Amino acid sequence: MNPPGFGLEGRRALVTGSAGGLGKAIALALAAAGAEVVGADIASAANRQVASSVAGTAVTLDVSDQQGVEAAVDHISTHLGPIDVLVNSAGIGGRGAATDYSPDLLARVIDVNVKGSLYMCQAVGRRMIEQGGGSIINIASIGGLVAFPGSVGYQTSKGGVVQMTRTLAVEWAPSGVRVNAIAPGHIGTALVRRQWEVEPHLKEFFLTRTPIGRLGTPADVAGPVVFLAGDAAAMITGQIIAVDGGYTAQ
Repeated sequence: MNPPGFGLEGRRALVTGSAGGLGKAIALALAAAGAEVVGADIASAANRQVASSVAGTAVTLDVSDQQGVEAAVDHISTHLGPIDVLVNSAGIGGRGAATDYSPDLLARVIDVNVKGSLYMCQAVGRRMIEQGGGSIINIASIGGLVAFPGSVGYQTSKGGVVQMTRTLAVEWAPSGVRVNAIAPGHIGTALVRRQWEVEPHLKEFFLTRTPIGRLGTPADVAGPVVFLAGDAAAMITGQIIAVDGGYTAQ
């Protein structure tokens, strides 16, 4: 049983990027808190497996496709019911030296991380405003708060997500819609582990700069998402919560 304000029974949560490391952990945690979960991801087969594990619904979606986003949200709202919680976990990386960062890579990172998050916020936000409330949680990054080398496109995109979150929070607060963001530190997902193989120094770089003495896990991010989704966080909006073991406190 969840403590008062932390349960999500009777609520429907839409999680993008639900087939990824963070998205899957978030979907599982929301379901454990009582929410009905709808998982949206471009990787349809893996997404169906995640949805099945939480007795939820799977939707195949490329968040950078605005028309596809509108159609998917309309379908969910029409056939399943109102969306009470949106978690924008879909995102991509994009390492590269700033001096020759590829325009194509930059465009793709911005399309998915910034435009995709905004398209989702717009499509779901309109309906939340109409229904008189809801909670949106964007997955940003400490890369949107502090700098480190080799990720100019990614960090630019996450800085955009940070400011998007604050702007929407202020604009939509009178309608009862809360908008917050989680800024994870270096999380050891499968995607990050593959990057460690390309850049072996990355793990040590972040580990030695993290006061808590370890890198994060997807579960470390999922807990704060569940908190922000529920009534225990009813007075919290426009906030960027760093889940980083103290990295940004220095």
